[in-house]
Amino acid sequence: MRGGLWQLGQSITRRLAQADKKTIGRRCFASDADLKKTVLYDFHVVNGGKMVPFAGWSMPIQYKDSIMDSTVNCRENGSLFDVSHMCGLSLKGKDTIPFLEKLVIADVAGLAPGTGSLTVFTNEKGGAIDDSVVTKVTNDHIYLVVNAGCRDKDLAHIEEHMKSFKSKGGDVSWHIHDERSLLALQGPLAAPVLQYLTKDDLSKMYFGEFRVLDINGAPCFLTRTGYTGEDGFEISVPSENALDLAKALLEKSEGKIRLTGLGARDSLRLEAGLCLYGNDMEQHITPVEAGLTWAIGKRRRAEGGFLGAEVILKQIEEGPKIRRVGFFSSGPPPRSHSEIQDSNGQNIGEITSGGFSPCLKKNIAMGYVKTGNHKAGTNVKIVIRGKSYDGVVTKMPFVPTKYYKP
Repeated sequence: MRGGLWQLGQSITRRLAQADKKTIGRRCFASDADLKKTVLYDFHVVNGGKMVPFAGWSMPIQYKDSIMDSTVNCRENGSLFDVSHMCGLSLKGKDTIPFLEKLVIADVAGLAPGTGSLTVFTNEKGGAIDDSVVTKVTNDHIYLVVNAGCRDKDLAHIEEHMKSFKSKGGDVSWHIHDERSLLALQGPLAAPVLQYLTKDDLSKMYFGEFRVLDINGAPCFLTRTGYTGEDGFEISVPSENALDLAKALLEKSEGKIRLTGLGARDSLRLEAGLCLYGNDMEQHITPVEAGLTWAIGKRRRAEGGFLGAEVILKQIEEGPKIRRVGFFSSGPPPRSHSEIQDSNGQNIGEITSGGFSPCLKKNIAMGYVKTGNHKAGTNVKIVIRGKSYDGVVTKMPFVPTKYYKP
């Protein structure tokens, strides 16, 4: 058990080091005075939050509960995460959709207003610059949330292409929502507790849908989504209302929904089989290799038109040379960069995320293997600190997802 807890904590440390060395590497070891703080910083500290540097921010890795207990409580009751370090932005203008479709793989035009999808910003070689949830608010308003560690490079990338697009007469502008905070409410109690604070009927709002509505008296952007595999919401709230909203959510749950830190957030997303940018997705990994072909709309596959489309569409047609897969394993929990070997001891890939699953009570991991070794049930060896341990390829998610769908 101690090994599992240690591994969960170490996964966050590795995330800091790997998320984007170019943009955040120099800031990971900054003094506390150099770190940004969310408006809930003092609230975290008062509630026992253990604060650590993350992507240039001081963020809670855990509270008084262990990471193990927090993970299980999220799945049994619920969790409230402060994810205000992430970057929300809006793109507006009559040409917003054609502009964005040059940069991402999603069929944005095909989304119904008030719905969204996971997508990937790609580079000219088809590699992933970042993953993001893109929401069509209206036909001329797109709302995006990008990762904290990728903020600088993402915004620079978008701005560079926006300048070129506008110089040719394109109508698109942006607004970065630094005036707002972002809370993630996750778990089976998320909807019933949130319902106390809004007049809108949440039973008619399904996974991936978006609304602008009042919550606890504040104008919020609400998306039914998350990073845990559980039902839940991400709430973009004006920063001056964030503390009151956090307190209200915890109070209405009567102690069952708990403040939860980055440690449990990492174990939850791993159990759900979700990618962590900087570990499971990077600039040299394509969406097809990462198992995200489903996020490339049918029209986009036919028309292309996004950066790296030639490489990606060829991979869809011919199959990628490597594939992201899940593993169960014996011995100590696999670490990022652990070597994967076939039964003959030949290198076939590398672990990208691994740890001890608090809910399954066994080791889980994901990584990339050469095509041909990717089928569920394939026996492998995983090398940890010079010693090989038995592993087997398994389907993901490791823990069944509970998204609220019609």
